Amino acid sequence: MFIDRAKIIIKSGKGGDGHVSFRREMYVANGGPDGGDGGRGGDLIFEIEEGLNTLVDYRHKRKFAAENGENGGKRRCSGKSGKDLVLKIPQGTIIREVNSGRIIADMSGENKRQVILKGGRGGLGNQNFATATMQAPKYAQPGKSAKELEVLLELKVVADVGLVGFPNVGKSTLLSRVSNARPKIGNYHFTTIHPNLGVVDLEDGRGFVMADIPGLIEGAADGIGLGHDFLRHIERTKVLIHVVDGAGIEGRDPVEDIQSIQQELLKYNKEIADLPQVIAANKMDLIYDISKDDTIKRLKETFEPQGLNVFPISGVTGSGMKELLYFVADLLATLEQAPIVFAQEYFPEEELLYENLPYTVSKEDGMYVVEGPKIEKMLGYTNLDSEKGFAFFQRFLKTSGILEDLEHAGIEEGDTVRMYELQFDYYK
Repeated sequence: MFIDRAKIIIKSGKGGDGHVSFRREMYVANGGPDGGDGGRGGDLIFEIEEGLNTLVDYRHKRKFAAENGENGGKRRCSGKSGKDLVLKIPQGTIIREVNSGRIIADMSGENKRQVILKGGRGGLGNQNFATATMQAPKYAQPGKSAKELEVLLELKVVADVGLVGFPNVGKSTLLSRVSNARPKIGNYHFTTIHPNLGVVDLEDGRGFVMADIPGLIEGAADGIGLGHDFLRHIERTKVLIHVVDGAGIEGRDPVEDIQSIQQELLKYNKEIADLPQVIAANKMDLIYDISKDDTIKRLKETFEPQGLNVFPISGVTGSGMKELLYFVADLLATLEQAPIVFAQEYFPEEELLYENLPYTVSKEDGMYVVEGPKIEKMLGYTNLDSEKGFAFFQRFLKTSGILEDLEHAGIEEGDTVRMYELQFDYYK
């Protein structure tokens, strides 16, 4: 079953709690703290699986969670890290945050695998908090909380060329004629109910991917019928081929059909309407005497001044196909070759910057101490050993107002700042 949209809830693993315990052995008096650290929670990861072309696995199951980290144990035993959860999806799947609609990841092109939610860090056991003045700490650090997010998975096919047109104009026949695709074909409306992809290989070694987009209807851009479900599959294409019934056996006017579809594209997305377009007047084998038929003449007079070349073809006999395909290949060669990949707009690990969580700034023993849920959550998200994590930490200090509060508290260059287990010297 072809499913191209799914709304699911994803959750990373919680970090295991640190343990509080003390060494207790015969002949060992006053054994020190030996509580182990908690294990790291598992990450929530999306990964492309080659050959997969549907989101049907996410139709009936809505919640997916990575494994929690185990708690620390006695005798300095660390808890086991939780297993990562890897969700397999088709190439071309876009992952959006449900409430804002912003893009978290576009799983296409070189992006084959992406960690969406990082697991929580494990908490430190009490062995880590022993000092010269506190030799028997009776506390340990809890594991960092899991992250949960509701996301929308949306499949947009990855193709260089998209075939568009009203139902029953011969798009599937054309695709099956020129590529390795074998779509279902029938002489009735809406034979195609999901996109079909095929690879077109030309004799000169060139090739491209072509998609047969299900038949559009008037009002598709307004969501009538399955309009939005169909239209989003042409958002990655670089060239559109309008397929029309040149023989008029459906009783439709091909000129009006193209104009109608252009209006639907414009209403849905102006960038799609501005894509290079070509016209394929199909079913010309059904016309007894092409020289006496004015369909091609009308199409050329109407659309060639707009820059749309018109090709009379037959999906059944193959006539005119070579000229059409080589023209499209030449057109593609003039366009950007990199696949269309949508930029990330939503960064789960940074959204906590905008959460209204409290924190405090105080001074203890000559050291500036910043604590609170906002700081704990930030440290749980951030890998300060990485360049990206360190850059995020710097932005966090600035945008959250912490630097400003430290300056109001009288901090000077070279003073030490402590945020739980993290210590650093302050410099502007």
